[in-house]
Amino acid sequence: MNLDRDRTALAAFIVGTVLAGGNAVGVRVSNRELEPLWGAGLRFLLAACLLGAVMVGMRLTLPRGRALLGVLVYGTLIFGGAFSFAYYALVRIHAGLGQTLLALVPLATLLLAVVQRQERLRLAAVVGTVLSVAGISVISEVSGRESVPVLSLLAVLGAVLCFAQATVLVRHFPPVHPVTTNAVGMVTGAAILVALSLVLNESIVLPERGATWLALAYMVVLGSGPVFVLYVVVVRLWSASRAAYTFVLIPLVTVLLSAWIDDEPVGAGLIFGGLLVLAGVYVGALRPAASRALRTQVEGAAPSTRRG
Repeated sequence: MNLDRDRTALAAFIVGTVLAGGNAVGVRVSNRELEPLWGAGLRFLLAACLLGAVMVGMRLTLPRGRALLGVLVYGTLIFGGAFSFAYYALVRIHAGLGQTLLALVPLATLLLAVVQRQERLRLAAVVGTVLSVAGISVISEVSGRESVPVLSLLAVLGAVLCFAQATVLVRHFPPVHPVTTNAVGMVTGAAILVALSLVLNESIVLPERGATWLALAYMVVLGSGPVFVLYVVVVRLWSASRAAYTFVLIPLVTVLLSAWIDDEPVGAGLIFGGLLVLAGVYVGALRPAASRALRTQVEGAAPSTRRG
């Protein structure tokens, strides 16, 4: 049973990470025509409608009571909070530094999970995060001379905390179907994003360019609903800190996709940084799963050996 859970979680982890890797390309295309917060709000509103249709098809019901509260807080933190902070920060902060700081999500998740008595502090998780952050820094070529506005730095750190706390919080409330969790959560987040867009006097328009519609189509059909549904599946099957390692793999996938789509050369920095990221993810997230799977197989085989 534990082996099946690990296999399901690992499959969801890999597929979700690969699909999420294309979102950064979609956001860049979308931001060329749409205002950032409005573009994000439109994306999650459309994704929520799609997930709502899936709910109807699967005959899923809306959560109530404490379960509904958990879903609303989850949506507020991830779709309303984290994406608001991230979009604001990335207007003025270098993308490489932004990716490096977002790679701190697994460590922040672990620390919050420890404080909230959900997990124990694991040395492997800390070492894995350090290796992954170093790898993202190499890939992004982050410069120590870069001037970073304080508010932008605080905003990206706010995004890190929102992602981390939402990941921990999902396990505190009664379980809700992943489709329902994200359908309701995205409606909540979209409302917050659109409200902020109106407050900041962003231009509220629909896209006119075909490229923008294609980018939105990818982010809505593949990069939002499936990605976050799979993420909730992983969080339910793995610990919160292990699930959060998707945040250090996503930039690596994004860079590889950009190199393929834009025909950019793959340099030594990408190779070395990518190896550091993979080493960090293995040490912090995947190695414990492999160890548990091996123990399960050994324990399962032991009785038959004794009978023979």
